[in-house]
Amino acid sequence: MNKKKGYFGSFGGQFVPELLIQALKELEKAYEYYSNDPSFKRELEDMLKHYAGRPSPLFLAKSFGRTIKSKARIYLKREDLNHTGAHKINNALGQALLAKRMGKTELIAETGAGQHGVATATVSAFLRFERCTIFMGESDIERQAVNVQRMKLLGANVLPVYKGQATLKDAINEAMRYWVSHLDYTHYLFGTVAGPHPYPTIVRNFQVVVGRETKTQIMEREGRLPTRLIACVGGGSNAMGLFYPFIEHKDIALIGVEAGGLGKEMGQHAASLSLGDIGVLHGAKSFILQRIDGQIAPVHSISAGLDYPGVGPELACLKESGRASFYAVLDYEAIHAFKCLCKTEGILPALESAHALAWAVREAESFKSDDLIVINLSGRGDKDLSILKNWEDSVGPIL
Repeated sequence: MNKKKGYFGSFGGQFVPELLIQALKELEKAYEYYSNDPSFKRELEDMLKHYAGRPSPLFLAKSFGRTIKSKARIYLKREDLNHTGAHKINNALGQALLAKRMGKTELIAETGAGQHGVATATVSAFLRFERCTIFMGESDIERQAVNVQRMKLLGANVLPVYKGQATLKDAINEAMRYWVSHLDYTHYLFGTVAGPHPYPTIVRNFQVVVGRETKTQIMEREGRLPTRLIACVGGGSNAMGLFYPFIEHKDIALIGVEAGGLGKEMGQHAASLSLGDIGVLHGAKSFILQRIDGQIAPVHSISAGLDYPGVGPELACLKESGRASFYAVLDYEAIHAFKCLCKTEGILPALESAHALAWAVREAESFKSDDLIVINLSGRGDKDLSILKNWEDSVGPIL
C-alpha cells in the first residue's frame, strides 16, 4: 500500500456515497482495534481450527501431474475441505466476529457462486445473529440452486436481484443500497478483496491464513519454497490470501487465472486484469470491464463466482508493478481440468478453482523438473454439477 491510506499504488480508495463514509470509518477503527486484541485473535484462531477445520491439507497431486505430462511437483492447497466447502469461511468468521464485537445484529452479504452466501449464513447461525440477508442475482440463483437451499436451511433470507445481468455485480449493488438504509445494526460482510477501503485489506488479512499455512507446509514437505503459485481470480480473495505471504520472495512467480469464458469479445468473458482497463467499480479504483461510454460491460463465465467485471485493487497493483502475471482460460478448458482432477485424484474442484487447474494443464509441458507448484483449490465442485450437466447436454461431453 502506498503512503495514501486505502490505496495500493494508484489503486483502491473510497468512492462511495457520503452516507457510507462514516460506516466505513467505524469499520476501519473497529478492525484496527480488534485485530490487535489478543482475546479477539484467540477466539478467531479457535474457530478456524475447531469449527472451520484449519489447517487445510497441502496435497501432492501426483496422478494429476503425470496425466498432464508435467515434470514439476504439483501441490493443491485443499481449501475445498474447509467447513462449507471453500475458502470463504475464513473471511466470514473473521468479519462476523468483528461485527459481533461492534454490536451489530444483522449480517448482509452478496454472493455469486453461493459459497460466500453459505459461509455468511453459516457464521450467522453459529454466532447467533438475529438476522442474515443474502443478495443473489436471479441467474445465479438458477444455476446455484443447491447453495440457495443451503442458505435457507441455515436461516438466511435470500433476496433475488433482477437488475442488470442478475449476477454478482448486481447483487453487490443491491447489498450496498440495503446497507445504506440499515447502517445502525447491520454489518455488510463483503466477500472479496474488492470494494471500498478498508474491505480489500480486511478481507485479505482474514484470508492470508491460506498463504501462511502453505508456506509452513511446503517447507515441511519439500524443505524449500515453491517456484510458482497459481490461483483463480474473480474479485481475488483466494488469490490474495495465497499470494500475500510470498510477495516479498521475488523469485516466486504469482499466477492469477481469470475467466476467459467464450472468447475475447466484450460480453463473452470476465477477464478484468487481462482484457480490462482502469476505472471505478463498487467504491474502488481498479481494472474493470467497461464500454467506451464508461458503462460497466456485461460479462460471462461458466463459473458463477468469476463473472465479475472488476478485481481487487491490490491485485491491480501487483499487475501494474509486474509482480504478478494474469491469464485467462476458456470455459471448455476449465471443464476439461475439472474432469481431469476428478478422474486422476478423486477430487471435485469448484469451477472457479478449475480455472487455475486449467492454466496448469495448458502450461504443463513447459514446467521443469525442479519446479515446485502450488495451486489453490479454493472450493469444491458439488455446487457446479448442474452447470456441468447443462453444458454437456448442449455442447457434448469433454474428456
